[in-house]
Amino acid sequence: MDWEKKLYSVGEKPLDVLVEGYSNTSVFRKIAFVGDSLSSGEFETVNSKGEAEYYDMFEYSFGQYIARNNGLSAYNFSRGGMTAKWYLENYAEEHGFWDREKAAQAYVVALGANDLVFAKQELGDLSDIDINNPANNKPTFIGYYATIIQRYKKIAPDAKFFLVTFTRNSQKEFEEAAVIHRKAMYALAEFFDNLYVIDLYEYGPAHDERFKEKYFMYGHMSPSGYLLTAQLIDSYIDYIIRTNPKDFKTVGFINTDIEYQK
Repeated sequence: MDWEKKLYSVGEKPLDVLVEGYSNTSVFRKIAFVGDSLSSGEFETVNSKGEAEYYDMFEYSFGQYIARNNGLSAYNFSRGGMTAKWYLENYAEEHGFWDREKAAQAYVVALGANDLVFAKQELGDLSDIDINNPANNKPTFIGYYATIIQRYKKIAPDAKFFLVTFTRNSQKEFEEAAVIHRKAMYALAEFFDNLYVIDLYEYGPAHDERFKEKYFMYGHMSPSGYLLTAQLIDSYIDYIIRTNPKDFKTVGFINTDIEYQK
């Protein structure tokens, strides 16, 4: 067996290969999924009055699909409509998401659509971050987003973070937000250690009309849409681990008292 060609194909790009069965994502035994409706398995329907209704059904979230596929535990630290500001101001505290007993080995963070598209939150930049005291971060999207990362780094100092970009989108306002959001994710990944970007904008399928016809129900995804998203994110994490093996050798020690040389 030529294991190097099997595991590290020359010229392979993210999502060239979709994983089947256990992936390298399974090296994590606990993953927290921080996000909005996409992370919550939210379904949208229309009632008899013609009004839209929304239901977070976590068992259909991409995080729970990934957990079932890899035999790991997944926390849904998410809710439809979530913003980084709302998460920090009360939602995370009210639901115990900062509790040390819920510390994860990895955090998949998928926030930004509600912040930038609907709430029109100011984007900000890296100068909004106080690396020593997140309480001093400025009230911008990057400031709030960085605070979430910093607070989880305090709880789980060696945890790995995977920041999810938007996909390309046929709706102009989402596409415009996707471009600036993607740049922000890469900037944060350079600013902090142990951060990686899941770049669905560059490598994932565009959410155009053809895609939405197959995988959406009204404005949110169908069960198959969330399953496909799980396959994409699982495969992307697998790719990151395979191409950066030294970074992930000691994940089994994260959140333990075991001492080791980094």
